[in-house]
Amino acid sequence: MSQAGAVTLLRPAEKTGLTTVLSAVLSPWRKPLAVHDPGKIVLDLAVAVALGGDCLADIGLLRAEPGVFGQVASDPTVSRLLTTLAGDAVRAVRAIRAARAASRAVAWERAGDRAPDHGIDAGDPLIIDLDATLVTAHSDKERAAPNFKQGYGFHPLGAWADHGTEGTGEPLVVMLRPGNVGSNTAADHKQVLAAALAQLPFQPGYRVGQKVLVRTLQYSVGFTLTTITATAVDRIPQHVWTPAYDADPQLPRRRRCRPGVRRLSSKRRRPARGQFGPVRRRIEAVAHACPPG
Repeated sequence: MSQAGAVTLLRPAEKTGLTTVLSAVLSPWRKPLAVHDPGKIVLDLAVAVALGGDCLADIGLLRAEPGVFGQVASDPTVSRLLTTLAGDAVRAVRAIRAARAASRAVAWERAGDRAPDHGIDAGDPLIIDLDATLVTAHSDKERAAPNFKQGYGFHPLGAWADHGTEGTGEPLVVMLRPGNVGSNTAADHKQVLAAALAQLPFQPGYRVGQKVLVRTLQYSVGFTLTTITATAVDRIPQHVWTPAYDADPQLPRRRRCRPGVRRLSSKRRRPARGQFGPVRRRIEAVAHACPPG
């Protein structure tokens, strides 16, 4: 997105009251003689990310266009604000999420019959997708850690409101997690889901299924094999084993899931260097959820 394209982000933020509410909820962290408003600094950082920035200094993209973005704080001012917010991170994040929820309520109300929550019921609920993804860190960062794919970085877990076939997912909340945490950590899923529900303009209550459907997409779950199972796998004749196939649907021998059926597969592979000590191979058993239809 170019600097001019950022106007499509700034104008909705103004029309939905996000700029005003952010300034209000972050006012407790504003110094008495401060020139720059913490709410605007946080909003400018979000816009800088949308423009392709990946560090605090990239807010300079906005500073170079005062006619579009107004007065933008200097790098030291931005750094000092984040240090201040980090000192009270729980309250600061709660305040920012409250501002986002208020702005979203205005946006969905003005969308009318095109809003994601218009006419939802048990038969046609609002869908919230939960999914985790790996984010690579190319240098040492706070809470960055090695992941299960031999990479290094973070493993955030997020929730998105599905806009159906005519739109994309609307991010509700993202939890920053170290790279070495699991994809299926129940405690993290519960925390992210609770925060996502709090972002909705309506409160579904404890009977979420009446208006909201939580979807965890497709999954593959690995689990530890018992000695009995491992022994049974070793007895499988060599000629029965077949090569593993990738996700290319054009491959004629690709094994497909039957819709709605859960499949258990077993795979033999050489362990990565340093794994499992002297073991020369390992058996992976994975349960797959096959997509419907």
